[in-house]
Amino acid sequence: MEVVRITPRGYCHGVVEAIRIAKRVGAERSTQEPVTMLGYLVHNEHVTRELQEAGVELVEESDRMKGLDQVREGTVIFTAHGISPAVVEAARTRGLNVVDATCSDVTRTHDLVRRLVDDGFHVVYIGKRGHPEPAGVLGISPEHTTLIESIEEADRLQLDGKAKLAVTCQTTLSVWDTNAIIERLVHRFPHIEVHNEICLATQERQEAAVLAADHVDCVVVVGSRRSSNSLRLAQVVQEKAHKPAHLVDNATELDPAWFAGMNRIGVTAGASTPTHITREVIAAIEAISA
Repeated sequence: MEVVRITPRGYCHGVVEAIRIAKRVGAERSTQEPVTMLGYLVHNEHVTRELQEAGVELVEESDRMKGLDQVREGTVIFTAHGISPAVVEAARTRGLNVVDATCSDVTRTHDLVRRLVDDGFHVVYIGKRGHPEPAGVLGISPEHTTLIESIEEADRLQLDGKAKLAVTCQTTLSVWDTNAIIERLVHRFPHIEVHNEICLATQERQEAAVLAADHVDCVVVVGSRRSSNSLRLAQVVQEKAHKPAHLVDNATELDPAWFAGMNRIGVTAGASTPTHITREVIAAIEAISA
């Protein structure tokens, strides 16, 4: 049984930079004051443990404002997913030292939404409820943004057809699902201004996984179930390539029964998955086939 290493896979530039920032801050400050990440810096438990070993503690709370109530002093690190301006202001008002590890692609979306709202647009934002990235974007101007998740919600939207409308999206969604929702919005509101903000790393990993899936019997995606981009990798392989896809956090979650009778197994990894974890999964699959 051959293991096909799908490229690109694993860490993206935003994750690398966020981890670098958090580890540096932990090393420099944790012996003098508490250093806390407000939510998971990136959605991967292995990374979280590494950061805790570096002196960065976790406040596990999906609502960032509620989580901030648990940070009494010291430094607070905002995660790669971005943060609502109200949370930033609250942290500064409480005298906390603020470190922003927001991915540059997410920051670009924040800047875009600010500009659109300032220019008089109402923004339709495609994203997943409960995920921190949409929470941060919608916090910019809640009264001028509307969150939707699906084509069905796009069909139910009640918006002023004469108003200035724009659409943008979470950076880690399925490329194909997002394009379908945008097409429906354009059909309903022909004058809507389109800004597709799915990041290049997400798009490249999805396209590579679907392309590789045509030449393998199944795909293993290494990543956390908390990770939107890892979940989407498995989803697009199943829905676009019509091949089995299995999401695993580490090598212990592999089931040899998945590979019975198969000849070629593709392996990819979410953008927040450490390289050494993916290597361990590849080695374990190769051991199964030995």
